[in-house]
Amino acid sequence: MLINCKGQLIDLSIPKVMGILNVTPNSFFDGGKYSNEDEIISQVDKMLSEGATFIDIGAYSSKPSAEFVTEQEEIDRIVPAIELILNHFPEALLSIDTFRAEVANASIESGAAIINDIAAGELDDKMFDVIAKYNVPYIMMHMRGNPQTMQSLTQYEDIVKEMLFYFSEKVKKARSLGINDLILDPGFGFAKTTDQNYEVMQKMELFNVLELPVLVGISRKSMIYKTLNNTAQEALNGTTFLNTIALTKGAKILRVHDVKEATECVTLFDKMNSK
Repeated sequence: MLINCKGQLIDLSIPKVMGILNVTPNSFFDGGKYSNEDEIISQVDKMLSEGATFIDIGAYSSKPSAEFVTEQEEIDRIVPAIELILNHFPEALLSIDTFRAEVANASIESGAAIINDIAAGELDDKMFDVIAKYNVPYIMMHMRGNPQTMQSLTQYEDIVKEMLFYFSEKVKKARSLGINDLILDPGFGFAKTTDQNYEVMQKMELFNVLELPVLVGISRKSMIYKTLNNTAQEALNGTTFLNTIALTKGAKILRVHDVKEATECVTLFDKMNSK
């Protein structure tokens, strides 16, 4: 199971870790933490040295209460971060967390390797065209509505069945445009209740029928800390547990704030399966 990142073939048969870097002032866990060049470089260096294959950069918080950010403001945050990181770490594979085609275009032109779209093209009908133009790997997440409305859109008859249909339609469209490398993200916490998140996790192996790599992003999310009655800051142990479950269900990429712990999960999981 290979994806092509800027000419480099990444083998996902052994799962990989994607480290999260938010250059936003208001993300739910680390908002405002990485706001100057030294902090960004230090954090990227830490994540790469701890085993991250990818760094996922976000400049627009997608938490439910997130404030609106203009397209130009998002570009003005993200492009300098890309250029800064690649100047210090030329081999780094940067994923850009955006649902806007113009942001994706500017990011790829600046050296980004992957686009990570929480809306799978639903919030910008030009996104698929940008992906097809550059043929970069495209992470398509399941969500309904937008970050401001998604938590009111949690009514499903059969959530996993409806998600499979959603993804199959997206894959069909992407293939028709010649997009090669697709990655699916179930979208834990997006247009889903806590119970629905756990149902999706429990049945996650069903997504393997689509024969595409699955990314799981549950790092320090409310589905963990609300269940444990603690906080995002205290949710690392719960994150590690669910990441381990996700690996057993077929996850190929773990998107996390804490790279070292996720890398250890992958190492132990691979050891278990190498015998």
